[in-house]
Parts: sequence; structure tokens; C-alpha cells
Amino acid sequence: MKDYQLGAVESRFADLIWAGAPIATGELVRQADQTLGWKRTTTYTVLKRLCERGLFQTRDSVVTALISREEFYAMKSRRFVEESFDGSLPAFLAAFTARKRLSPQEVEQIRRMIDACGEEVDP
Repeated sequence: MKDYQLGAVESRFADLIWAGAPIATGELVRQADQTLGWKRTTTYTVLKRLCERGLFQTRDSVVTALISREEFYAMKSRRFVEESFDGSLPAFLAAFTARKRLSPQEVEQIRRMIDACGEEVDP
């Protein structure tokens, strides 16, 4: 799996791109200035870094996503569970719910997700 680690500010910038993709670089510069207070050069420097990491690409002054926001955060979540809980989702859930009780709606949503996964596995 590629290293898609992003700092907090890089994540906010990536979210700008994902929200508007495909987005013209000029518009991205304007949004980064308004949202993050970045100069044009900072925007292009960080954009180049994220393109080198394989998240985005720029062609003809238009930025497109090579990986969706959902895919990025899914990979980040899987990596966290792998590194912190030896890949055990039940261990993660046990740790998560040890201090925060789930609402009935959250429990039902998790049940539906589990049922859906079971349906995909069954022949």
C-alpha cells in the first residue's frame, strides 16, 4: 500500500481538491488563499507534493483526483487498525466503545454493515 499519510493542513488542502475536482489550478489557488491563507507558491508546492504521492494529477492546469476521498480515508483507517490493533477490527471496536457508548442508531448501522459484509462473502 502506498504511503498516503497527510498532515492536518495537507488534509484540509486535499479536501478542497476532492470537493471541487476536477478543479482549475487558478480556482484552487483562490480557494487555498481564502480557506488556508496560502500564497500561490505554497499552493503549488503542496499540490506538487500530493501529486508525487499519487493522490492527484495536474494536466492542462486542471487538478483531478487519482484516489477518492473515501478510498483515502478507508486506507488510512485500515492502516490505523493494522498498526494499533494488530489488524483486529473487534479489538478496535472494543477500545472505541470502552469510553464511548454507541447510540442505538450507531449499533443498528454497524449491524447493517456487518450483514452486508456477510452477504458479500456468502456464495
